[in-house]
Amino acid sequence: MLHHVAIVYGAVLPMFYYLEPPFSSPGVIDPIAYLVLTVFSLFNQAWFMGAFFLIAGYFAPGSFDRKGVGAFLKDKLVRLGIPALVFYFIINPASWLGLWLMPASLTGITNPPSWQAYSLFTGLGPLWFAVMLLIFSFGYAVWRMLTKNWAVASASESKPSYLGGGIAVLALAVASYLIRMVVPIGQSVGDFPTIAYLPQYLGFFVIGTVASRRNWFWTLPSSMGIVGFVAAAVVSVVLFPLAFSGQWFSLELTEALNYAMGNGHWRSAVYALWDATMAFGLCLGWIVLFRRFFDGQNWFGRFLSEQSYAVYVIHIPLIVVVAYLLRGVTIAPLAKFGLASVIAVPVCFIVAYLVCKIPLVSKVL
Repeated sequence: MLHHVAIVYGAVLPMFYYLEPPFSSPGVIDPIAYLVLTVFSLFNQAWFMGAFFLIAGYFAPGSFDRKGVGAFLKDKLVRLGIPALVFYFIINPASWLGLWLMPASLTGITNPPSWQAYSLFTGLGPLWFAVMLLIFSFGYAVWRMLTKNWAVASASESKPSYLGGGIAVLALAVASYLIRMVVPIGQSVGDFPTIAYLPQYLGFFVIGTVASRRNWFWTLPSSMGIVGFVAAAVVSVVLFPLAFSGQWFSLELTEALNYAMGNGHWRSAVYALWDATMAFGLCLGWIVLFRRFFDGQNWFGRFLSEQSYAVYVIHIPLIVVVAYLLRGVTIAPLAKFGLASVIAVPVCFIVAYLVCKIPLVSKVL
């Protein structure tokens, strides 16, 4: 949610459902707000979707074992497919009405919305994750059927090694660099906005399935979590700025930024190594941290957990509404980002709770 709120107040060009560019005064971009919110978004993108696929992969083997192939795939079609269809045909077009709420000077739109434009605004939006996870789940089911009981019989408890982790980081960095020669970061393919991160998404899903079989989340040495956090911090200080060679800190799309996002440049290789290390480092660190200090759930945590998927499905139009209602508040862009976040997060969870009370919806969300 905060990632998308940051786009609302940090983006300069109309590329989201609703934007309020970070102007410090009419026509003048606030460079600090632009920089902070853009860097915040880039750091999020480097690891958090991969973490979601890692968790999804971790729970896939147990689900398949309990349900069998038929029920496993049926459950995925219901839980992932139905929300994706609802978002594609209903929520996404409704969210894009935010373009008409923005000033025409930013969007260039002068005509009122009409049904003729409906087909232009259907799309997966953030539900691309659900569709990609559905594809991965079908792939996992096919693999289990082809290998029959081998996948279960070969399971054994073990500890991940530093050598294996280092090789995985380098392999991910190389794969990311290669795919970004064809699809740079920021270029969509169909309704999938971050295909440049496909090696991370698929790789982390596969690692999650292996981690489940080998109990890695519990056998992972605590020291490896600390090393993960340290490695993520070091590469963020050294490699992240190197990828832009000091030229990124501009309000324009410079060549340095284009090179870092892909196109086979050496800066893209540096950026790929940075986000690969970030992804592995933070995932290792968070697993160890939460295993040690947060291995339990009170009523509030349970409430958040129960609504989290519904929040994911419905949060975009709610963020648009909150941002639009705050349009008249004249404060600094970063302060407005904080205000909108403080309002949007509880609103999304409350609305999600009410939505899940609708008959049959709870069976899907």
